[in-house]
Amino acid sequence: MMKSHQAGPPGATPWLATLGLLVVLAGCTRAPAPVALPGPDRPAAAVTRLVEDLRRNDLVAYARHALPPSLLAQMQVAWRERRTIWPLTQLPLDDRLPGFIAVLSAPGAEKSLLGAYTRQFHGADRELRSAASTLGLFAAQYVSGAEEYSAPERAHYVQLVAALSQWGQRAPLGDPRLAKAAVPQLVAAARLTGLGAPDAFHDAGMERSLRRLGPFLARFKRVCLGYGLDLDAALDSVEVDLLEQTGDRARLRLRYTLAGEDVDAIVLVERRQGRWYLSDLLRHAEAQAAASLPGLKAAARG
Repeated sequence: MMKSHQAGPPGATPWLATLGLLVVLAGCTRAPAPVALPGPDRPAAAVTRLVEDLRRNDLVAYARHALPPSLLAQMQVAWRERRTIWPLTQLPLDDRLPGFIAVLSAPGAEKSLLGAYTRQFHGADRELRSAASTLGLFAAQYVSGAEEYSAPERAHYVQLVAALSQWGQRAPLGDPRLAKAAVPQLVAAARLTGLGAPDAFHDAGMERSLRRLGPFLARFKRVCLGYGLDLDAALDSVEVDLLEQTGDRARLRLRYTLAGEDVDAIVLVERRQGRWYLSDLLRHAEAQAAASLPGLKAAARG
């Protein structure tokens, strides 16, 4: 989606990072908590398992359930060989995430980030609302024409962007009290990951990196909640219906509420080795598993 190679100041953190996070969440649903999850032979299992994992902030389980074992093993090798950081590459801001963690983990990060916030965003509510609107329009235009996304992905992501843009235009991003509460939380969570050093993601490997990022995801959700964005409530609100199944392929309808906006989307799933998986997740992962280092981004987005 929108790429940048510098970590943004804390006032922009909830808006920018949430766009990325919700693309990972996109296309996923869960059954309400005491109801048992569908078995692996049901198409809905492809999404209910993933959202249960994200609801628990269990990124290791998410990776395990997102791909067949053989493809997951290929991704683990690609991670060690510094060819990918899947599933984090599902984020539109994936090339920003390691730098984001590094900036938050740096010595004196609280002081420097709050200083940047005061200089750039303190009291700039009108400017931030305008930026959220502009960024939403730009993102929607990009997604609508992005060849790397399937037609169902584009239709879904445009709705996500619109919901987030509406939230961004009313969120209190210019409130210094919220920034003073949010920044120390994110800084502490980032430091606990131990992923702030150069190449730390690859050195730790896929499983250890994802395990360390789980608590950071939980804290990130808490920070977003302070800005009026309840990500877990969005996950809890989703309903999934089977529209059509033909052999090992199926179409699902997803409906949920994000930041007060209704999202209604179609997701494609397919069965491999007795389990159902999101077709777009498989397609992107297979491209990355096969990609060479110089061509990773082009292949991953293709």
